[in-house]
Amino acid sequence: MNLHKQPFGLLRKPSFDRAFLVSLLMWAAIATPVPAQAPRQSAVLQAPTTRPADGDGYLLGAGDRVRIDVFNVQEFSGEYQVLPNGSINLPLIGAVKVQGRTLEQAQNAIAARYRNVLQQPVITVSLIAPRPIRVAVSGEVNRPGTYTVPALSSDGNVPSLSRTIQLAEGVTQAADLRQVEIRRLRPVGQGVNEVIKVDLWDLLRGGNLQQDIRLQDGDSVIIPATAMVNLQEAQQLAAANFAARNNRPLKITVVGEVNRPGPYTLLEGAVGQRDQLINPNLLQVPSVTRAIQVAGGITQLADIRNVRVRRITRLGPPQVIQLDFWKLLKEGDVLQDLPLQDGDTVEIATATAPNDAELTDLATASFSPDRITVNIAGEVERPGAISLQPNTPLNQAILAAGGFNRDAIKKSVTLVRLNPNGTVTKREVPVNFEQGLSTGGNPGLRNNDIIIVRKSGLSNFLERTGQILGPFTGLINLFRLFTP
Repeated sequence: MNLHKQPFGLLRKPSFDRAFLVSLLMWAAIATPVPAQAPRQSAVLQAPTTRPADGDGYLLGAGDRVRIDVFNVQEFSGEYQVLPNGSINLPLIGAVKVQGRTLEQAQNAIAARYRNVLQQPVITVSLIAPRPIRVAVSGEVNRPGTYTVPALSSDGNVPSLSRTIQLAEGVTQAADLRQVEIRRLRPVGQGVNEVIKVDLWDLLRGGNLQQDIRLQDGDSVIIPATAMVNLQEAQQLAAANFAARNNRPLKITVVGEVNRPGPYTLLEGAVGQRDQLINPNLLQVPSVTRAIQVAGGITQLADIRNVRVRRITRLGPPQVIQLDFWKLLKEGDVLQDLPLQDGDTVEIATATAPNDAELTDLATASFSPDRITVNIAGEVERPGAISLQPNTPLNQAILAAGGFNRDAIKKSVTLVRLNPNGTVTKREVPVNFEQGLSTGGNPGLRNNDIIIVRKSGLSNFLERTGQILGPFTGLINLFRLFTP
């Protein structure tokens, strides 16, 4: 038989040229076939990791397209696709199982099968088109579940951890980024599955790209809940590109010392012009101050040093985050204005001993009501309830009611105030329209204050005289009517 007319090694002839075989084996040892159209898998999918990789690390699966080269047998070489059952159909040897194998393992498996028909088969397997991978994301993300990620996106990016978290609509504010786990399937025959620990804070703050691990088919990403919320880190997390995007309403609840407690839906950008000037971050991340604003603002009984946020976690007990809004008001500590997430409950405690000076400062805070209601009774042009801005001076309230009428006592008025502790105070306040805001002569008003403007003594005398002489005056006028 002519050896040159048969595929290499189909016959195991004893008289085979030993020198030619040695030369062929040396060539196979030093030669590395390079595909003409597509790069090898290691060049396409390789990404930095925090551990040594086992070979190229890529596991073949249904949908992968590979190039198989059988040295010196062009009839057997070509492009093949891994079938849904995880095998590849090859000439002469039929189906070879490659599901869950690396490229090197697949080469060895195919070579082992070809040894039945070829002498010293030299096999090279290259990945041409990787299949989309399926990964599971659970824990503190907004949409946990299974996701299909392209192995190579149109912009040339590989399926990294951060991009996959973005597909799950970002991490929640309760996430512990230092304890992220990736549970990975090991190649066939290489033991139990492995767990890779990832510190995303090192990526976020230090720019360590090794933490942004390239994911593989079958990976499971678990993001646990943190045991304690760091206010500074909460602000940084809210601005991260893998945090939740506020493109949907947040359902929250506000209870305690607010004017309208209950459940609310926070919409992005739904803030007033004053709030934008005080805290521009309100346009980006719904925060505690916005929640209090939509609930009508705090009451006079609110203890702003004791504000709590109760947060439900997916993996762990609920979190209780303590805030001090007095630091926000007096020290400008914006870290106290915690970003909120869906399902949060904001609790405003009741103050045990309210301070008058603090109440005056609180009246103009962004989380206080925008308007107060003051009742003016007695001798003004338009008595009744009027709406004013917090801390409006008493003089301005009188003018808003039309000012004194002609029967009013213009030297002083009576101010009746309901205090937060339940008591009522009543005092006389001198009126001087030329005086500015002051505690004694022209105090700032609070919600539900009552201003009483009394009638002058002369007006009272004339009114009483008219009541007494009323019948006689009527008879005199009647007599004059019938007298010629």
